[in-house]
Amino acid sequence: MKIAVYPGTFDPITRGHIDILKTASRMFDKVILAVAEASAKNTLFTTDERTELCRQSCSDIQNIEVMKFSGLVVDFAESVEATTMIRGLRAVSDFEYELSLALMNKNLKSTIDTVFLLPSHDFLYLSSSIVKQVIKLGASIDKFVIPEVRDALREKYNIQEK
Repeated sequence: MKIAVYPGTFDPITRGHIDILKTASRMFDKVILAVAEASAKNTLFTTDERTELCRQSCSDIQNIEVMKFSGLVVDFAESVEATTMIRGLRAVSDFEYELSLALMNKNLKSTIDTVFLLPSHDFLYLSSSIVKQVIKLGASIDKFVIPEVRDALREKYNIQEK
């Protein structure tokens, strides 16, 4: 069985992430969406909230499993018998950072490869940070996240439905 891990903070998960997951789900027998517990990022949602929003967002994709993890992602990948790490690339600016992560991960665990996937054209510019900025400024984010994520963001930011 070919198992891949798609790690991230997913704060929150977007349709761009889901697009990457759908592509990965066609390439691998099982894809584990790995929600990072500890991060250098200051997350809006708790790990449990992010994990639940991820579960809701990809519940219609058959071979996806959502798990949280802490520590090195390569150790987590090895513990679930994954041989591949999935990383999304949106723009050239992502490439340098993602390449350095992939090279470090390969150095730490030579048995784990990284596959870079591109989201569809509609989501090339999309990030969790942008989604959070847009909703705080009062614009609709319905085409960027599922309704449960939109509602969770409204609640966090105390935004009333229009």
